[in-house]
Amino acid sequence: MINIRGVRWSLHPLFAVLMLLSVMTGYLAELLTLFTLVFVHELGHAAAAYGYGWRIREIKLLPFGGVAELEEKPGAPAREEAVIALAGPLQNVWMAAAAWVLGSLGWMDAGWADYLVHANLLLLAFNLLPIYPLDGGRLLRIACGLRLTFYSTLRLSAWTGMAFSLVMIGYALLPQLHRSSGIQANLLAVGLFLLATNWTYRKHIPFLFLRFLVNRERGARRRIREGVRSRPIVVTQRHPVWTTARMFLRDHYHLVYVMEERGRIVKVLPEQRIIEGYLTGDRAVSDLLR
Repeated sequence: MINIRGVRWSLHPLFAVLMLLSVMTGYLAELLTLFTLVFVHELGHAAAAYGYGWRIREIKLLPFGGVAELEEKPGAPAREEAVIALAGPLQNVWMAAAAWVLGSLGWMDAGWADYLVHANLLLLAFNLLPIYPLDGGRLLRIACGLRLTFYSTLRLSAWTGMAFSLVMIGYALLPQLHRSSGIQANLLAVGLFLLATNWTYRKHIPFLFLRFLVNRERGARRRIREGVRSRPIVVTQRHPVWTTARMFLRDHYHLVYVMEERGRIVKVLPEQRIIEGYLTGDRAVSDLLR
């Protein structure tokens, strides 16, 4: 593990295993090249995150990419996370294009140029799969958040990630699908890792949602001062506070209209009041009217 400007960089054990196997099979140069491509990919994420003022705790390098552990900036819009997620794959785009140009001009060995193009395109395609924590999984969550509540996007991204991981595992276990004589061990290992990651991610949804609410409350004043889109939520006094909080959309500020049985508006609550009630254990919206 190394530390660069306060960011911990580490190798996943799976990468270390592949490095040992590459030494034994004579493919060390190819693996070191892959390591460099993954490193540059993650530098793209880091540069974009720093540009927006996000803090990066750790970047863990894996054979197919990396996992950046970001400390979300309170009240940050979804477009910032989208740019950060896309910054990594864009590095693979320009590196593939550069290798193709250099190979075409004869300034690079044609074999290496072809390898670099294919390796970058493979990393690009793989990282855009809709599986968390890959970039595609993050982009899926952002895209779904334009229409769905944040809580729903967490659940959807977790189940989608597990479904695609199972497809990957099935593909690796069935030789007739990839015209191979046996099991694709590397793909199987990656699929199992992603399945376990998304299973853990699903179990941690309550904690992730709580962190979302805490960060939202911290950034509320700044968002209101700068101006933010408002979206009303209408509930009755008996409506549970926790289900009301689960109606929140990421990039909208919510005003909660509390309505009585006859349809009269009793009170309008800012979303911060709902969050406070959620954190203090209030059971019904009526508890917030006292």
